[in-house]
Amino acid sequence: MKKCMLAVLMALGSAAAQAGNPLVTDKFTADPATLVDNGRVYLYAGRDEALPPPEGTEYVMNEWLVYSTCDMQNWTAHGTALRYDVFAWAGGSAWASDIIKRDGKYWFFATVTERSAKAKAIGVAVADSPLGPFRDAIGKPLITNSMTLQTDIGWDDIDPGVFIDDDGQAWMFWGNQVLKYAKIKRNMIELDSQIYTDGLPQFTEAPYVHKRNGIYYLSYSRDWPEYTVYSTSDKITGPWRYRGKIMDKNLKTGTVHHAFVEFNGKSYIVYHNAELPGGGEYRRSVAVEEFTYNADGTIPFIPQTTAGPAANPTAACKPVPPG
Repeated sequence: MKKCMLAVLMALGSAAAQAGNPLVTDKFTADPATLVDNGRVYLYAGRDEALPPPEGTEYVMNEWLVYSTCDMQNWTAHGTALRYDVFAWAGGSAWASDIIKRDGKYWFFATVTERSAKAKAIGVAVADSPLGPFRDAIGKPLITNSMTLQTDIGWDDIDPGVFIDDDGQAWMFWGNQVLKYAKIKRNMIELDSQIYTDGLPQFTEAPYVHKRNGIYYLSYSRDWPEYTVYSTSDKITGPWRYRGKIMDKNLKTGTVHHAFVEFNGKSYIVYHNAELPGGGEYRRSVAVEEFTYNADGTIPFIPQTTAGPAANPTAACKPVPPG
């Protein structure tokens, strides 16, 4: 009987500590990615495992955690979605990721360190459930440091953001210091174009593309310490018109990383700060805010709050599929 009860609890997941921001209070989390599937929002976050200062002086990230909600306020923890070592060629660093569903499968685009090159690379993992188990879809990186020579740093191929346009064409945007983008084939494991670049001024990292009412939105982290800004275009390839700041820089960490979510008729931005007790540069925390687009489609400035969004329950929420 005890074994049966344990199995049920593991299948259902365990509730996150509380509603409000930060979303997760028992672990440090960063670099959120989101997926809306079957009336439920899934949140994927890298786990910050660095010790507190003075011991913790760099990022320690080995896995991505997954959470889900049916109302944007109460979150269920489902444990580890995958670790960096799903990629046999990777030597560490479960950095920023993105996930998208296509043809009934869940495609997870992940920043890790390519062991042989000792530089950041982008891999692709795939699963039949949003909870995993994920497996390496290619057996090698999709993007390596040697493929992009615009800078001489080893971390310029990070932060993939994947977008499928209305015509079915998939795109990936990524980069540090220089924005890069390319088409992805229908199989989601091969590029379908050359790698393009865009000279966005003061671009730092974390590009994210979404589309609303025919407008393409490219949001990203700018300057250092980073703050979140966005540009718009009538084409996925630009040119991009700079529209301004979305969110201020954080007080306790130089980074900020975000994703947008449309759920049950409302709009949200998910991001990270470092506002948990003991938080800091390498011990960050994911949070979420609700916002409303302006009448002309522009995005307002969005303040960070501790309350987070009001509950937004939906009857369309389906049970979590087994992982």
